Amino acid sequence: MALLEELGARLPAECIQTDADVIDAYSRDRAVFEGAGSAAVLVMPRSTQEVVAAVEAARAARVPIVPRGAGTGLTGAANASDGCIVLSMHRMNAILDIDTTNRTCRVQPGVINSDLKIAVAEHGLFYPPDPASVDMSSIGGNVATNAGGLCCVKYGVTRDYVMALEVVLPSGEVLRTGRKTIKSTTGLDLTGLFVGSEGILGIITEITLKLVPAPSEPATAVAYFDELEPAGAAIVEIFTAGHEPSLMEIVDRASLRQVEAVYPMELNVDAACLLLMQTSGEASADKIVEIADICRSHGATDVYHVEDPHEGDMLIEVRRKVWPAFEQLGKALLPEDVAVPRDRLPELLAGITRIASTHNVLLPTIGHAGDGNMHPLLVFDGNDSEEVARVRLAFADIVHLALSLGGTIAGEHGVGTLKREFVEDELDPTQLSVQRRLRKLLDPDGLLNPGKAL
Repeated sequence: MALLEELGARLPAECIQTDADVIDAYSRDRAVFEGAGSAAVLVMPRSTQEVVAAVEAARAARVPIVPRGAGTGLTGAANASDGCIVLSMHRMNAILDIDTTNRTCRVQPGVINSDLKIAVAEHGLFYPPDPASVDMSSIGGNVATNAGGLCCVKYGVTRDYVMALEVVLPSGEVLRTGRKTIKSTTGLDLTGLFVGSEGILGIITEITLKLVPAPSEPATAVAYFDELEPAGAAIVEIFTAGHEPSLMEIVDRASLRQVEAVYPMELNVDAACLLLMQTSGEASADKIVEIADICRSHGATDVYHVEDPHEGDMLIEVRRKVWPAFEQLGKALLPEDVAVPRDRLPELLAGITRIASTHNVLLPTIGHAGDGNMHPLLVFDGNDSEEVARVRLAFADIVHLALSLGGTIAGEHGVGTLKREFVEDELDPTQLSVQRRLRKLLDPDGLLNPGKAL
């Protein structure tokens, strides 16, 4: 009651939701295995001032806050803790400004990624980060997890486009970081500190993003391989030869077969994998031919390329249909998210195959081959305790395999609670201590997103 009184004294009634069913619907993201606590209340602010009011109420009542974007995360980072305020940012969804001269935009955190892409495209501009949840995920959530996507191989991840932030700190203070200028060397990079912080340092209420000119239509190539290792070698040579694809995705045999079974597309379901590649910009058609030739030199079969963008989109659709195809099985899906240096990708692919065999699990693999970020997808019966145990072991083995190859436990999904136990395996004691001290400095009372990320 003290919490509701504190909120009611500071916020309009329409910002506060106490219906248990509604609260429950906002209390978890899409993570498998990760449980959610019982939140006390759902708060839906419409402005920075209302976020400040919610923080002040939480401080007065001594209860935690769990910030939430669109709930498309896969690691439990937005899952409620017992007695918390779930702070959903979905009503703060305005595109505040599009500046064509400086090629920037200002947005509130609830703006959906694809809506922003459409809006800036009308001005001949492009916002590159494109997570698989592009039509559902919010920019604020993308910033909080440093989301990536299919075109990161050329354009980079969310971090590379965040120029400035407005953040409400756990103290209730409003912090503005960064500048609108392309260059700025004044002070420490506080903007970068908050990108990827998963809501443990502050609540993002406004974002200034860099935009780029809209790219030319891409050229697309596909190449089937009879073995995974030659595909990995081809990927390495494409970059060694100096090419810069705008997209490079891999889809393995199990994924090809499931997509073909659900969405017949005349795919070669006997191939070990399919590489999907695009180039954009000057001489894209010539470059895609050279990339296709490299694939052939490594034993690829059924290699072909197209310049028509609509045909190219149809080819890339194979990659986008993998997850919905496996959903048709009615089983639990646990996506991995590990990344390794490109030259270690063949070892990662071979290792994933071994892990699947060792633990007798269905482990189709897709991912962003161009930047070494793989998404093995564990498919299993969530009601079979023995199978769940094997899946957990396979999940951990993939994480440790990536680390052994000089990689990371989390390429673009974040840590949340799903991978928190592995953080100490990647970060050395000094780095981990510094990060935890920074968290304690900004949030001494442990108000924001307790139990997440670090």
